[in-house]
Amino acid sequence: MNAAAHPKLAMRPFLPADAPLLSEIFRASVEELTVEDYSDAQREAWAASADDVEALAARLGAQLTVLGTMAGSPVGFASLKGADQIDMLYVHPAAAGHGIGTMLVDALERLAAGRGATRLVAEVSDSAEDFFNHRGFIAQRRNTVPLGSEWFANTTMEKKLVAKERL
Repeated sequence: MNAAAHPKLAMRPFLPADAPLLSEIFRASVEELTVEDYSDAQREAWAASADDVEALAARLGAQLTVLGTMAGSPVGFASLKGADQIDMLYVHPAAAGHGIGTMLVDALERLAAGRGATRLVAEVSDSAEDFFNHRGFIAQRRNTVPLGSEWFANTTMEKKLVAKERL
């Protein structure tokens, strides 16, 4: 069995020094994984929102942010805003389909439940809606969101969290 065919997945917390790489992951994810659902102008406006690396670092640092790694290298990240909102979830296109997104959302579900949340909410791009549906999230409403001179459609999705009994 080839180790490269099944790279080791792991997680670790966000560090401010990660911000430049996460900006690149964000941009690559938007540019390559959303082509079928958003125009070139929409994707560029969206991707450019991560170009201010200091602002991205501040945003991720103010939230509970975890990185997904393959063979020790960061390939995705997700952040929990407050107790119950997934704010960001981005996976590099080269790592898409290898379980990184699932691992990150599973972690945020556990962290949210640990914070006492009874639900998890996300504003989900059209490109990610199937992923969230498969994870048990249910569409609540459609949204139109401005970013720069562009408008984007997305969906607010919610998943009920099961309270774990304490022993």
